[in-house]
Amino acid sequence: MPPPCFHDLGIADEDVEQGELVSTSPIDGAPLGRVHVATREEVTLAIERARTAFTALRTLPAPQRGEVIRRFGMELRTHKEALADLVTLECGKIRQEALGEVQEMIDICDFAVGLSRQLYGLTIASERPGHRLMEVWHPLGPAVVISAFNFPVAVWAWNFTLAVVCGDSVIWKPSEKTPLCAMACQRLFERACTSMPELPKHISQVLQGSREVGMTLAKSPQVALVSATGSCRMGREVAPVVAARMGRYLLELGGNNAMIVTHSADLSLALPAVVFSAVGTAGQRCTSLRRLFVHEEIYDRMIEALQKAYAQLRVGDPRDERFHVGPLIDSRARQHMATALSQAQKEGGRVLCGGEVVTPAAKLNGAYVSPAIVAMPKQTAIVMQETFAPILYVMPYKHLDQAIGLQNAVEQGLSSSIFTTDLREAETFLSAAGSDCGIANVNVGPSGAEIGGAFGGEKATGGGRESGSDAWKSYMRRATNTINYSSALPLAQGIRFPTTD
Repeated sequence: MPPPCFHDLGIADEDVEQGELVSTSPIDGAPLGRVHVATREEVTLAIERARTAFTALRTLPAPQRGEVIRRFGMELRTHKEALADLVTLECGKIRQEALGEVQEMIDICDFAVGLSRQLYGLTIASERPGHRLMEVWHPLGPAVVISAFNFPVAVWAWNFTLAVVCGDSVIWKPSEKTPLCAMACQRLFERACTSMPELPKHISQVLQGSREVGMTLAKSPQVALVSATGSCRMGREVAPVVAARMGRYLLELGGNNAMIVTHSADLSLALPAVVFSAVGTAGQRCTSLRRLFVHEEIYDRMIEALQKAYAQLRVGDPRDERFHVGPLIDSRARQHMATALSQAQKEGGRVLCGGEVVTPAAKLNGAYVSPAIVAMPKQTAIVMQETFAPILYVMPYKHLDQAIGLQNAVEQGLSSSIFTTDLREAETFLSAAGSDCGIANVNVGPSGAEIGGAFGGEKATGGGRESGSDAWKSYMRRATNTINYSSALPLAQGIRFPTTD
């Protein structure tokens, strides 16, 4: 029998009874449903539909585009519990994190509605008399969103809501591990559209499938923007394909994130920040804390406190709110974690706790593993490699510039943080000589971003920015306009060009 949330979210029995792609719950290994994988012909048709939808949507006033997102936000509010249930079922997040993810969708809807009346350009003083110079922003074109399993609905919403108010149609290729979450979101958006007949059809489309579907979309010259979230490897495959046709891409890739805990840090703040950042979503966030640099004067105290905190963590069924940590997405992820821990030991590390396979009381058939703390003598090769699992490497440091250098030594540049009560240390960390990451926090962990600020990273993280601030500009094109309202034709830079009588 399908879960009750299916009915609430508009997923019918026939939607999940036949198809080539099986959605399996990481909680117990049970199949949730089967969905159809898009054929090459269906991908081509979806692109054509998106192009037609864009042609109509771009001329619809932006506040009207914002209205459908407002209504979508109301659908999310009504069905928040049901969608969170599905997120937990399909990606294994604990209940609180799943509710938080749906709330993030609601928040970005609110942001986008306000944005629909604030797509501001510029008026610029012209050097020529009788002229006006200005910049305006126009809809870009059909956008493709390729999302990952760990945030199966929120990251799509970051892109989708902004793209729609900016006037772009969207095709969503979700992770093949979380296809039902995408189906549910599409159903909710369709409900939001029913009372707005002025909207064109196919503003939003979902295409299920694996890498081939995503790459076919990325290759299409009819797609104006490809926003892809995933591994650095995936980004290195997608970027050249889009660039080869002079398309635009927005990449949100890996993050081997670090925290520095200085000798002046308030450990009552630092400790819970470390624990949540390292074990939240079972260490499967792109912003998860993986490297912890602790000043040598407090290193032993911090290690002892962390071990006590980790001993209190409960691993089990994420639907049960007594548990802090749910399963890894699959057995392959568990194997990657075991391999990384083994390699860390070969490189001189000591596994202080964790790494054991956990069998929940209900004997659920999922990849349940206890979060691990590894004391490393230095930043070795395995530490510099991102492992998508709850492994925290802890290393001592002596001087702040040393810690910042170690933090910045990895190829990724997503999120970072420092815990200190020393103003000079905090400001140094945030300065041009400090963290090289797109996100740099003080007395806040690296994991868990608010939608008001632009989200993204540097280096191998891809350089993209999603969500708040001026990230909306990724979904639009800028035009510089000069208007001559005089009766003369002066040239810029004072150029004189002889003309014939």
